[in-house]
Amino acid sequence: MSLDARIAIVTGSGGGLGRAHALYLASKGAKVVVNDLSQEAADRVAAEIAAAGGEAIAVAASVTDEAGVAAMVGRTLKTWGRIDILVNNAGILRDKSFAKMTMDDFRLVVDVHLIGAAICCKAVWETMRSQGYGRIVMTTSSSGLYGNFGQANYGAAKMALVGLMQTLAIEGAKNDIRVNCLAPTAATGMTEGVLSEESLRLLDPALVSPDLLTLVGEDAPTRAILCAGAGNFAAAHVTLTDGFYAGMGDGVGERVAANWDAVADRAGEMVPAYGFTQAERELAKAGFAPQGVVVAGAR
Repeated sequence: MSLDARIAIVTGSGGGLGRAHALYLASKGAKVVVNDLSQEAADRVAAEIAAAGGEAIAVAASVTDEAGVAAMVGRTLKTWGRIDILVNNAGILRDKSFAKMTMDDFRLVVDVHLIGAAICCKAVWETMRSQGYGRIVMTTSSSGLYGNFGQANYGAAKMALVGLMQTLAIEGAKNDIRVNCLAPTAATGMTEGVLSEESLRLLDPALVSPDLLTLVGEDAPTRAILCAGAGNFAAAHVTLTDGFYAGMGDGVGERVAANWDAVADRAGEMVPAYGFTQAERELAKAGFAPQGVVVAGAR
């Protein structure tokens, strides 16, 4: 399960978890583009990879800078001719309770995590489509999947990345572009001061990075959400319950409220293969055959 001859871009890899990702991918044979805001930090990690016998180039660019990302992709293609792997790792924190959070702080976090990932995906998308191969990893978080006090901006951005992953995985399937999410728990500059020293030691970023072999390898899954930390790995799922048919006409709201336990009953819940599964089930319960229904905006 090596990554020999694969070309990988890892954003935000001048330190912390991104550095661990870059070093791990290089150890498995990948040639790595080390991206960071700081050229010095990126150079340092690229030098570590070279010292260990690997190949790397260092590129300083913000993931929010479309021109900078395009230049990074252009340099990668000029150097190695292809791009097989993109790990969207770059991120920032601006933690405050929602009552105290400014909209500038909200926009900034969403811009870096969500828009930055979208910019990077867009920059490599046509290359991956034309070569018929691609592996993309979004970095989500339990704060997005389940919520966390003081992280409305971060949680919103991280859950949005799950939605981006779901759709890109569907659209990229015919070109063997597989897209997954990683929800890491790791001791980095972003978690410093939040956890105890002993916890930070157990949450070494190097213990998270090995899960990349599953997410970016030849036999990678697609649309997976892999949670990793302290050596433990688990999968998270966005599920849909069987639900309760309340019918139409007067009293629907009251019937839904009265049967909330049936609406939320998780027995028989499923992981939909695509978003329109919800509408198909709703139409079927209403007595309509979903085949032949045209989804507005679908292509």
